[in-house]
Amino acid sequence: MSQTTTAPSGLADPAAIGVRLDRMPITPMHRRLTAVIGVGLLFDTFENNLSGTIAKVLQDDFAFGATELKLVLASVFIGQFIGSLVLGRIADRFGRRRAFLINLAIYSGFSLLGAFSPNATWLIVTRFLAGVGIGAEQVLSDCYLADVLPAKRRGRYIAWAYTLAFCGVPAVGFAALWLVPLTPLGVDGWRWLFVIGALGSAVVWVLRRGLIESPRWLASQGRVAEAEELVQRMEAQSSVRHLPAAGPEAPQAAAEQPRVRDVFRPGMRRRTAVLWIFCVLSVVGYYGFGTLAPQILAAKGYDIVAGLGFTALSFLGYPIGSALALPIVDRMERRILVAASATAMVVCGLGFAYAGSPVLIVAFGIAYTLCSNVFSSVSHVYLSEQYPTAIRATASGAAYSLSKLSAAALPFVLLPVLESHGPGALFAVIAVAMAALAATVLTLGQRTTGAPIAETPVSADFPVQKRS
Repeated sequence: MSQTTTAPSGLADPAAIGVRLDRMPITPMHRRLTAVIGVGLLFDTFENNLSGTIAKVLQDDFAFGATELKLVLASVFIGQFIGSLVLGRIADRFGRRRAFLINLAIYSGFSLLGAFSPNATWLIVTRFLAGVGIGAEQVLSDCYLADVLPAKRRGRYIAWAYTLAFCGVPAVGFAALWLVPLTPLGVDGWRWLFVIGALGSAVVWVLRRGLIESPRWLASQGRVAEAEELVQRMEAQSSVRHLPAAGPEAPQAAAEQPRVRDVFRPGMRRRTAVLWIFCVLSVVGYYGFGTLAPQILAAKGYDIVAGLGFTALSFLGYPIGSALALPIVDRMERRILVAASATAMVVCGLGFAYAGSPVLIVAFGIAYTLCSNVFSSVSHVYLSEQYPTAIRATASGAAYSLSKLSAAALPFVLLPVLESHGPGALFAVIAVAMAALAATVLTLGQRTTGAPIAETPVSADFPVQKRS
């Protein structure tokens, strides 16, 4: 563990570090950090959608029964539940950069082992263990970018990272369409998909060794001298000079270590309740389509190759939707954009359920994924803005972990609905969940657009940020 460095007399305090980061223009360092995070997220989305995309292939190859198929789909999300909790705490305890390297090593290694699966049990176990690493990727990325980006450009650049990230979804769709019918070097094509994901994340591990630590996190730990040095490097790339010292400062003590129960401190309870409800319901709409699209198409009577083709084309909407969020995410109130995009997902989902021709299936599929990634991009920004630096990764990890449990339950809830009542009933369930989510965010959610990231101590009230 790194040794704590206290601030010498006259050095800026943690709050001043945050002010200086928030008032900066975007610098080359900001762009580089966003790009490195975005590439890592690309392979995360590749991995996240891998099991669902090739589920029908695996079912035929391993002669899965209904229970085994559900376990394959759920195992990675159960692993993500654990990863979100554990690695979120590591990020607040030992630093964002160190947690990044741990999570990438975990999911790269176990994804590669998944390529050698001789049976369903091996596949389920390796997907679960890969999920431990995958589960931390998004929460760590959101917290890191919220830490380093200036307040007025935070939404746009987090959306840029996810625009790059969501190229991984059509990438896995088209890679599956290309490789599944083949046996390169005598190896089943679907196994090469696991190899691609593992090697890609290994490359990202090397890139992320060059990331700076979060200055906000360093300052929150009392390591203000290190934070000061990093902020000065960033300011040197811009026209902004550092804030003058207001007078000698007392040395900063290391922060109290974060605990999950801190999210229930006074002033945080309401936002925690909103975020937990949000995370549980959001995956019903988002992964309800992404994970089950091949199964929905099979229920409509399409074979594996045709289903993979329609799925791959539908997945083109993911990066397009994230790109469409770029010009509006910092201009439109986050809660309104969340509710509007959730409503659009419901409309497009019902259209996909009842579409009777390939053209309409693909059109509604693209429309659904497009809307879902406007929703996803603004959701990641909104979730990253809710907690102060000292507990941001731990608190966000707790919320994300609930979304992973919800995602793990989806195959057990939605597949029986699909099998018994068809696509229309499945999307009716999704519609109810998204309507409840929109109502919760609109009535109880906080306004965060353009507001500074709070540096409030964990033990203090955390008031609502007011917009002027």
